[in-house]
Amino acid sequence: MIENYPPVGFHFVVSFGGLDSSSDDSRFSEVSGISQEFGREEIVEGGENRFRHKLPLPVKYQNLVLKRGLLTNSAVIGWIKNSLNNFDIHPIDLTVSLLNEKHEPLQTFGFVNAYPVKWSVSDFNASENSIVVESIEFAYQYFKKV
Repeated sequence: MIENYPPVGFHFVVSFGGLDSSSDDSRFSEVSGISQEFGREEIVEGGENRFRHKLPLPVKYQNLVLKRGLLTNSAVIGWIKNSLNNFDIHPIDLTVSLLNEKHEPLQTFGFVNAYPVKWSVSDFNASENSIVVESIEFAYQYFKKV
């Protein structure tokens, strides 16, 4: 295999730190929202209307969104329901690892103090032949490459 060849985006695993979850809880079909950017503040220069200075603010992070086929019984879903239904929020660290062909991590992203902010399921439609997909959205303090 060529060392610097770009990795594929379909071979990954998600881990939930501190939860006694099964291997099914690590299998997702889609991960999105791994993004960071500077916030910006715009200041207009007094007396000279042509100049606007854009100054950096602290880094902003998008919510992390995970999607998979609906699981009816899992430790992760229990934690999410407890957070959303009972307002009993216990942040955890979670990781997303991109894997190589030997199932070894190529790149791992660690999300610090993540907690669920949204859980939803796809529409039920009798005219389509598709599985029910659950979508889980997490807020977190920051992420880092591990």
